[in-house]
Amino acid sequence: MTRSMPSVQQADIIIIGAGVIGISIALQLQQQGKQVLLLDNQDPNARTSIGNAGAFAFSDIIPLATPGIMAKAPKWLVDPLGPLSIPASYALPILPWMLHFWRASWADRYQSSLTAQASLMQLSKAALDRQVLTTHAEHLIRHEGQLQLYQGQAEFEESLSGWRTRQEHGVTCELLTNQADIADIQPGLDSSFTHAGFTPEWKNTTHPEAWLNHLSRTFFSGPGQVLHDHASSLKLKDNGVHIKGQKNDYFAPQVVVSAGAWSKALATSIDDSLPLETERGYNTTLPAGAFDLRTHLIFSNHGFVVTKVGEQIRVGGAVELGGLALAPNYRRAKLLLDKATQFLPSLNPTGGQQWMGFRPSMPDSLPVISPSGQSKRVVYAFGHGHLGLTQSAGTAELVCDLLLGKSPRIDLAPFSAQRF
Repeated sequence: MTRSMPSVQQADIIIIGAGVIGISIALQLQQQGKQVLLLDNQDPNARTSIGNAGAFAFSDIIPLATPGIMAKAPKWLVDPLGPLSIPASYALPILPWMLHFWRASWADRYQSSLTAQASLMQLSKAALDRQVLTTHAEHLIRHEGQLQLYQGQAEFEESLSGWRTRQEHGVTCELLTNQADIADIQPGLDSSFTHAGFTPEWKNTTHPEAWLNHLSRTFFSGPGQVLHDHASSLKLKDNGVHIKGQKNDYFAPQVVVSAGAWSKALATSIDDSLPLETERGYNTTLPAGAFDLRTHLIFSNHGFVVTKVGEQIRVGGAVELGGLALAPNYRRAKLLLDKATQFLPSLNPTGGQQWMGFRPSMPDSLPVISPSGQSKRVVYAFGHGHLGLTQSAGTAELVCDLLLGKSPRIDLAPFSAQRF
């Protein structure tokens, strides 16, 4: 009996991953007249693009790997519910990533990462404006600013170097040392919060799922196409790239890998070794009316945010470096909600829905926006950590430049797949 061979789907460009990065790239290429096929596994557990805080956090230019941070590392293993933790069972697998993280925290690497991140943020901010205009999406943007809160003078003074760094890179901010001024922006805070930094130009989408759906509908209103399949490996050919899927095989002269935390396996299949890990983020989304929230709140010293999602309230954050396979630890979501109830005394914490998502994270907090080290026919766009939504429009413009042979709009050396 002759075994039938799987069909081979073809397109000018295939993008693996239809999250906010992938769909933004697809739209940008479509506007350049390219025939684009999106390949997505449609796994609801993989949809980090719809479970996030909905923030365009252009002021978040400071990398996670700051000088001196490794002195805090021993605490991560003994506090499984801390703002940045590593499950004990994942301590050995995460070790190579941690070594890169340690090197990224040295003063020289930190400064270069900071400069590169600020450059990408500046581009992404302008690119979002262009994306909003071309996709008619202004109705999905909130202009309510962001308030970063501190308990006491000492916490506030410790934050000042970070605020100075943001100001040096063009971030508009107001430093508040009067509780009445803070209450004018957001009433209902616990009295322990005495100081704050306010970034009035901060934007949010009204709802991250609505944002992704709007971009997707815009793409599909043209000749855009999506196929639901799991891409398991890549194979380089002289004239293009072969993609092995669970249902079918695929071929294109150019391929973009934007599969988030699942991108590492695809890169490995063509012998690119990249230290991509997974930030597991947790949140609880509360029903409408849970709190009168007027701006995006960040409790930075506790590792979580409170934000509006539609008319609902989402409490989430923290970083758990735990890979893709470990079961969720929803005690982390509960702890964040308990803290939010303490910090916002009128918050109603009942009726919430918990969620955990996988953020693709590189040790230096910079994404990979780069051709593969093996072939320029494969372009990588992953590793944005918790800044995927923020940097999606900017990443799309840069990937389009790479695919079309144009000079990139910023220096892409810091984002190279070969930088490690």
